[in-house]
Amino acid sequence: MSKIKTCEKRMLLELNLKIHSDIISGPMEEDMAIRIEQNLFYVESKGLSLILENRDGYLMLKHLGRPIPSYHFSNTVHEKDHAFSGNPTPDNRIFSLDTQRQVLGQHGLGDFRKPSIQIQHGVTEVTDFLYVGANIYSGSVEATGLPNPHSVDQAETLALVFEDDQAALRLTLYYTAYEDRATITSFSKIENCSDETVVIHKALSVMADVPAGDYDVITLQGAYAREKTVRRQQVEQGIFSISSNRGASGHAQTPALILADHEVTEDAGSALAFQLLYSGNFEGFVQKNQLNEVRVGLGINPENFSWELAPNQSFDTPVAMISYSHEGLTGLSQESQAFVQNHIIPSPFANKERPILINNWEATYFDFKKEKLLELADEAQKVGIELFVLDDGWFGNRYDDNRALGDWTVNEEKLGGSLAELIQGIHDKGLQFGLWVEPEMISVDSDLYRAHPDWAIQVPGYEHTYSRNQLVLDFSNKEVVAYIKQVLDDLLGNHEIDYIKWDMNRNITKLGNGKTYLETKMQSHAYILGLYEVVSYLTEKYEHILFESCSGGGGRNDLGMMRYFPQVWASDNTDAIARLPIQYGSSYLYPTISMGAHVSAVPNHQMGRMTPLETRGHVAMMGNLGYELDLTSLSQEELATISAQVAHYKTIRPVVQFGQHYRLMNPSQGANQAAVQFTYQDRTVVTYVRVLSTVEEIEPTLKLKGLEEDALYRLEGTDQVYSGAELMYAGLTVVLPQGDFLSKQYVFVKK
Repeated sequence: MSKIKTCEKRMLLELNLKIHSDIISGPMEEDMAIRIEQNLFYVESKGLSLILENRDGYLMLKHLGRPIPSYHFSNTVHEKDHAFSGNPTPDNRIFSLDTQRQVLGQHGLGDFRKPSIQIQHGVTEVTDFLYVGANIYSGSVEATGLPNPHSVDQAETLALVFEDDQAALRLTLYYTAYEDRATITSFSKIENCSDETVVIHKALSVMADVPAGDYDVITLQGAYAREKTVRRQQVEQGIFSISSNRGASGHAQTPALILADHEVTEDAGSALAFQLLYSGNFEGFVQKNQLNEVRVGLGINPENFSWELAPNQSFDTPVAMISYSHEGLTGLSQESQAFVQNHIIPSPFANKERPILINNWEATYFDFKKEKLLELADEAQKVGIELFVLDDGWFGNRYDDNRALGDWTVNEEKLGGSLAELIQGIHDKGLQFGLWVEPEMISVDSDLYRAHPDWAIQVPGYEHTYSRNQLVLDFSNKEVVAYIKQVLDDLLGNHEIDYIKWDMNRNITKLGNGKTYLETKMQSHAYILGLYEVVSYLTEKYEHILFESCSGGGGRNDLGMMRYFPQVWASDNTDAIARLPIQYGSSYLYPTISMGAHVSAVPNHQMGRMTPLETRGHVAMMGNLGYELDLTSLSQEELATISAQVAHYKTIRPVVQFGQHYRLMNPSQGANQAAVQFTYQDRTVVTYVRVLSTVEEIEPTLKLKGLEEDALYRLEGTDQVYSGAELMYAGLTVVLPQGDFLSKQYVFVKK
């Protein structure tokens, strides 16, 4: 009897508990998203086709891209004897895994490219997983303890089962196709069916080998206060990689890769986006080997990662997204934005307009009293703002950022009474109330640390490594998770809070809380699982609360957090000019409705730049508008301008938050200008920003996109009417006065 049978009954039971709906049995209907025809597997979403071949137990990737109704091996790899490419069987020297296009890269079988899986069993990491069967499920199968897409009624899932009989291991690859989108999601389950403990050292969420060709790889990179900068470079022989080992996805690199035809433009050409629904350490790579074949992989970073898998236990990788468009980068962006909005952002907020907020941070910092907060709320109400957010400093002995993190008890001295009384005062003014928290952090100068110093992530015997003079709580510790759940449950359950800003202002250092070396290697992933347990519990129980994720701005701006928190603070850099490339880059993958964007005081803290209030408003209106300045210190003229901005944004808010997004001018290419268009129903909003004034240059012309050629569009505020054809093909000339950092916004209404 096969060793693999020992855990089959338990695994089948576990699987049945996690399936959204039933297994499809009987003959497959022709129009179904997933079908099996002899040795071919078709996974077909709307506009995206994945075709796989079972070749003697190994799975070959035949096609990933534009749908093909019926495949007949036109692009099959020409097999010949390649020197130094290993052969699985001695009598077939022309077949090598080193030359085949695959979705599972195994270590030690003659494929010398980067593997997608490495599992230590006994004295080796060699595995030989062979295909043994498949199931098709209606709906989806969920990765355990991890973020998963929702609204999957119109979806189907293909489960491909592989076994390594010698190691007594089972691997299942799940691919879910969606009827409404050109996106496929994927993850893997590893099951230990042996009598011995094994150790997973690498388990990617997705891998794909694509045919030799000229490709570009596009990533979103940067640093604190300049996140999401678009980087595009041609794929050359060797390995291009992005990663984070910070314990979070990080400011520097977003857990996503776009693989595009070298000739792709905004409006034409094919491109694939690979994204990870995960908020911890990640790795993504593109490898072009000596034969010019290209491999893409994305998943948990193997650095600072191992996972001990006891007998009869299983491990799920995070979910990955594959999106596709043959209509250029704009088409790919709109596909990704739509999928994220409809299947990732929590359903109650997917199509709910975001409130315009005022955050007290830059108005007061830590130095505030109740009277000042209410005065600020009064001014906010007068200009039409809808949500008041109390930032850092409301709890414990929190008079500066060196203490009290972890002590989530209300400082009634600063608030002049209870938090409930302050909230009631804000609500009485007709404003919603929001609150800042940083639950994953702890200060050494705190009651919590004095009671539980072992709850902080640390290496015993070493001095702490600080950042912002704070440490990180060990969310891999179930006691810590239970404590934070209880504290926040008390806070949210006993107060009428409408919004939570969830901050995380440092990354993880000195991992060392494990009782063994292996346990410490598991700590980073266990931390993220603990975090997901907390946030999934809170967001399900308090589904009416709008949670906004923040990590020094965009330090954890990823789909894993977005699955629970519908809004992300994209960057701490609130300077309008600096925000142009940040917001531009975010638009490559994320919908506008997920992005908070604020007007701050000038000179801006990060840049020291004096940007006109009109421009600050226009740029913030490219996202979910908010304000972060002292309204009580502004002139009547400035308050009148803000009041007008707020009133205007309310009229265009559905267009910006729900509309189709078009990038008209790229601020990252030294063009000294940027332009963005949103179109929704009968309205189109166009915003243009010029950075520096120029002399003796002709005014720019914007060619709009996505309009109806024969329709007529009236420019709001004028009697001027243009056809869609004229606006798209002749364009719109933008005229600005002399001066730096100026902007102009146009609103067109279809007649």
